[in-house]
Amino acid sequence: MTPQTAPSPAPARSGVSAWWRAATYALLVVLAILWASGLSLMAQFTAQVRHLQDQVTQTAHIRYLAVLLDSRAQPALLVTLDPQDQALQLQRLNAVQEGREETLQLWALRPGTTAPVSLGILSSKLATLRLPVAASALEESSELAISVEDKGGVEGGTGPSLPYLFQGALVQKAL
Repeated sequence: MTPQTAPSPAPARSGVSAWWRAATYALLVVLAILWASGLSLMAQFTAQVRHLQDQVTQTAHIRYLAVLLDSRAQPALLVTLDPQDQALQLQRLNAVQEGREETLQLWALRPGTTAPVSLGILSSKLATLRLPVAASALEESSELAISVEDKGGVEGGTGPSLPYLFQGALVQKAL
């Protein structure tokens, strides 16, 4: 009789099971998706910050403001100054227009001094216009005024030749 051989036990597995291998691949895919999403969110955040910075630099930062009133105390002209722009923006609020042989001239009135400082001539008859003026020209001024002058305006340092047509307080906004 031949000796019967006992069935040999199954060989011990060496290596990693298929389940662990599949779980590892799945986690690697999840990590790759999370990494790509993080990069995308960072790019979107950077673009939003850049857009907001552009908006801040393009937004006017009004430093001075004046509403010039007519003789009936009705608003006639809105004057604002953005120091970055170095120009006054004047917006007409009424329908008053100068004649062909007249010029509207803008003056800065300073307390304690009798001579107003000419800021320029309103050369356009449009409803809104810009007048180049440095912020330093308004620093000691308390009021702005408009006078009607002969064509071309009055020479600097002499003051207006006629009474003011419009006048109003100049307000410096807090920074």
